[in-house]
Amino acid sequence: MDYIINIRPINACFKNKVIILIGARQVGKTTLLREVVKQLGMPYTWLNADEADVLEAFSTADTSSQLIQLIGPKNQLVIIDEAQQIPEIGKKLKLIFDTKPEVQIIATGSSAFELQNNTAEPLTGRKRTFHLFPISYQETVDDTSLLEAKRLLDTRLVYGLYPEVVNNPGNEKEILVEIAQSYLYKDVLQMESIRKPSLLEKLLRALAFQVGSEVSHYELSQTIGNIDTATVEKYLDLLEKAFVIYKLPAFNRNLRNEIKKGKKYYFYDNGIRNVLISNFSIPEMRQDKGALWENFLISERLKNNAYNGRHVNTYFWRTHDRAEIDYIEESDGVLHAFEFKWKEKKARFPASFLQAYPEHTTALINRAGFEDFIGT
Repeated sequence: MDYIINIRPINACFKNKVIILIGARQVGKTTLLREVVKQLGMPYTWLNADEADVLEAFSTADTSSQLIQLIGPKNQLVIIDEAQQIPEIGKKLKLIFDTKPEVQIIATGSSAFELQNNTAEPLTGRKRTFHLFPISYQETVDDTSLLEAKRLLDTRLVYGLYPEVVNNPGNEKEILVEIAQSYLYKDVLQMESIRKPSLLEKLLRALAFQVGSEVSHYELSQTIGNIDTATVEKYLDLLEKAFVIYKLPAFNRNLRNEIKKGKKYYFYDNGIRNVLISNFSIPEMRQDKGALWENFLISERLKNNAYNGRHVNTYFWRTHDRAEIDYIEESDGVLHAFEFKWKEKKARFPASFLQAYPEHTTALINRAGFEDFIGT
């Protein structure tokens, strides 16, 4: 069964904006774009910058007339897939937009840095950006039922929610291996011409084993070997920009012994995390089920916040004497603190936090009642 990720980009068409659609490879951008074409039902052209002739044509087109000929003067919808590959893409999109404002342009990219950085200034006031994630748990509920989604929860915790994985039960492991080997690092390697992808893989494996734990760049460099902390920081930054991992910083404000520069890293998808450590055992048989649960909840909350337009600051909290809170959201001056437990029915929140930050709420998120937290 094919899941349509969301229809917000469709609803945003023909509102006098260039639409920028970002997200990791294989999360369903092409599926969504096919739905856009189907629902709009108008003349269109689809150009994929991964193809050499398309890339060359865009690279050598410098004037508005050349660009209009390239996209076709009669097309009302223009899709440019993997647009981050095209040099000066922002300027070229601006030329098309200013010359043919009645044409709807949709540019996609699997690198946040490359596409957003190259379009930020040229398209100021002219674009709207949407982030596409792997399928959300909420979408599986909407497509089947809450009962069916709960029955498959352990499968989602292990194999994740990449569309091809969800749509091919029984072949999840093989598909995840293919995604990891063929797509996961593609944009990272292209961005900086990284010559040692093996170090990148070692770094990701090290992060996969440390999900839910505070990460030290120095310790990572020692674990991997033959790499300095500056290179570790560079690789982590690139992996974030390619939507493989994301960072949760430490919250600190009022207490002297709060961790100030700490950070945790999570994977956008549990399946990618598990394929990196080659562990597809069911959660109940695993020592890392707490980490699986935490990564799942935070990634699902991230999707839900993004799709519902909730702009919040996110953190974890820890002190030097090891008092800690798994996850904090800050919105409108209020701190919302969450503890993630596999099955436990009680959670203790540190008194030092509760006293230092009186404007707060607290909640325990466990398997018995997680739906509200991730949006169902």
